[in-house]
Amino acid sequence: MIIKLLVEGGEMKPGPTLSQKLGPAGINMNQVLQKINESTADFKGLKVPVELDVDVGTKIFEVKVFSPPVSELLKRELKIEKGSGTQKKQFAANASIEQIISVAKTKFSNMLCKDLKSAVKTVVGTCVSLGVLIENKSPVEIEHEIDEGKFNKEIKEEKTKTSEEKKKQLEEYFSDVKSQQDKLLKQINFSNKNKLLKKLLPLLHKQLPRLRLLLLLQLLRRQLRQMLLQKQQKQKRPQKKKLRKSKTFS
Repeated sequence: MIIKLLVEGGEMKPGPTLSQKLGPAGINMNQVLQKINESTADFKGLKVPVELDVDVGTKIFEVKVFSPPVSELLKRELKIEKGSGTQKKQFAANASIEQIISVAKTKFSNMLCKDLKSAVKTVVGTCVSLGVLIENKSPVEIEHEIDEGKFNKEIKEEKTKTSEEKKKQLEEYFSDVKSQQDKLLKQINFSNKNKLLKKLLPLLHKQLPRLRLLLLLQLLRRQLRQMLLQKQQKQKRPQKKKLRKSKTFS
């Protein structure tokens, strides 16, 4: 029996979904958790695909760990929690070609790619969806440059380490990009607020007479309550006086 799971590397915890999947197999959940967490410890903080090969008769199981999705490996490599969400307008990071090669090498054994160059292009494709720049350029441009052979040397030599000088250049470029993005976002938010106000103002203008009437009604209700309270207080006072007189007389 094969059970497929996508787990948090080194930090898998019990839950209803896991119980439903393991229930029919009749295997011990604690043993499964321990084995999976030990097997996926190297991928801590990443989503990792795992397969359990279970012998239902003997209750013996084996854990097969596959490398995490390319997107998860990229996020770890670039130290980002998530992609941009709007990849055509915003960028989440600026990667070096060496970082892309590093991710491609890690994932290569689980990819249907004929060579490392094809794997690198697959990783570049994922950068498009995550909103990640590569070498200060869009992933689409980099893909064309890979086809033209610009990075043949780096790919052939399987370079995975970025020089400190290059890191600094990439960081400086992305810092400028990010500041421009933040300014643009502020402008968009401001214009969106203005558009919303323009839509709301006519509606508010139409509703003003009704709002005024409601305010007047609220004021009248308050005044009536105050008048009733005052009346009740006046009625109670003489009764107390009469009671006191009757007691003294008796």
